[in-house]
Amino acid sequence: MSIKINYSNKVTGKSSNNLVLFTDEKFNITNLKKYISNTEFSYVKDLLKTSDLKKSIFIFEISSKKKIILISIKKDLKSFDVENLGAEFYAYINYGKDSEYFINSDSIINKYENFISHFLHGLKLKSYEFNKYKTKKETRLISIKVLGNKNKSLVQNQLKFKALEEGIFYARDLVSEPGNILHPDEYAKRLSSLRKDGLKVNIYDEKKLKKLGMNALLGVGMGSARGSYLVTMEWNGAKNNSKPLAFVGKGVTFDTGGYSLKPAKFMEDMTYDMAGSAAVVGLMKNLALRKAKINAVGVVGLVENMVSGDAQRPGDIVKSYSGKTIEVLNTDAEGRLVLADALTFTERKFKPKFMIDLATLTGAIIVSLGSEYAGLFSNDDKLSKQILNAGEKVEEKLWRMPLHKNYDKLMNSKNADMQNINYVGGAGSTTAAQFLQRFILNKTPWAHLDIAGMAFSKYGGALNAGGATGFGVRLLNQLIEENYE
Repeated sequence: MSIKINYSNKVTGKSSNNLVLFTDEKFNITNLKKYISNTEFSYVKDLLKTSDLKKSIFIFEISSKKKIILISIKKDLKSFDVENLGAEFYAYINYGKDSEYFINSDSIINKYENFISHFLHGLKLKSYEFNKYKTKKETRLISIKVLGNKNKSLVQNQLKFKALEEGIFYARDLVSEPGNILHPDEYAKRLSSLRKDGLKVNIYDEKKLKKLGMNALLGVGMGSARGSYLVTMEWNGAKNNSKPLAFVGKGVTFDTGGYSLKPAKFMEDMTYDMAGSAAVVGLMKNLALRKAKINAVGVVGLVENMVSGDAQRPGDIVKSYSGKTIEVLNTDAEGRLVLADALTFTERKFKPKFMIDLATLTGAIIVSLGSEYAGLFSNDDKLSKQILNAGEKVEEKLWRMPLHKNYDKLMNSKNADMQNINYVGGAGSTTAAQFLQRFILNKTPWAHLDIAGMAFSKYGGALNAGGATGFGVRLLNQLIEENYE
């Protein structure tokens, strides 16, 4: 199903089928008299007297051809509450049979800024579906016409939301692709197409990576018939040469665990082990589309962790791009090897204002926080606070977890500078972050977001119907808008 949204300065809409009007939380409809006929007003008012007003949405069938849909707006709504309300409305139109709806934006009596924009944003996010490989696709088109006097500013504002939606959907599409389609070769090819959006894209293939000495990243992909890559995407939207904001993503397109093989059950879900990179890509696409007034760089490491005669073995020792050596005790702790080289490279090449990496890094973070919060680890309190605040505003929530030098001993190796897992047990997510911190060489403000519990949802959420969530795109866009533009 697809949705088409149009805007009109016409306000009355009295004759419109499926007319959507807004009320306060008590369903006081006095102010709606001018938008519907007297007969319709009396009919709706009488029905409300005997209705359970705890619901947010009521549908009144006026005739076989017309419905009036009332949506109540509670006091002190946050932006994500409005988006959730839009998603709730989408659930109604998705299961209904009508194909046209008229939303009267002038019926909103509260002073909530950009209400309609956030409402439609939630509706659009909830409408996403990945049906690319279904032979029979639903061809239904839903037309939504927004009526109101202030639609000129609304249309301009909607362009910003459209860019954000395109970034989120692009990220969701990437995560949803099966591993036989979106392997590293194909992923790198798709990223090259982002040049048309205005991004400067550089692709480092295996030959270039070997020359640079990125042996930690390359070691992960040794067992795959596909190549391994590091891809940088630059957006220069500031008028000055200010330091860029840097975002780094883990892009393991499929993770068997290597010789430290994962259990067969649910291994098919390991296509989403590149969700951190997808969030970075979606964010960069959004920044380019909306012409963000900042300088930013996205860096993603693209590999496939497979088993073969060429694959990395437990016990192998590799020299990272930083020069530090790593004993690979577990080939299923591969994401941190990819990020280790990517982080040092990003810091050295771009000298960013800060670095934020995103990765589906550990199962331990799911044990700790479930699917409600992502884990946040950082060496900088100011950056942490900014990220936490941004997450609260878009309801992509994070919980700050500890980093401490006492954890370092759990990652020290007898045979190399460090090992890639903590064999003692416990603190799996923290020791992984502690490992990554060793590759921040110049004290650049840095945050690590472990999104393993948030990137993919089997049961769906407020703004997604299940599957890839696109977690991180809205969060980081909010961080940038609020603090750096």
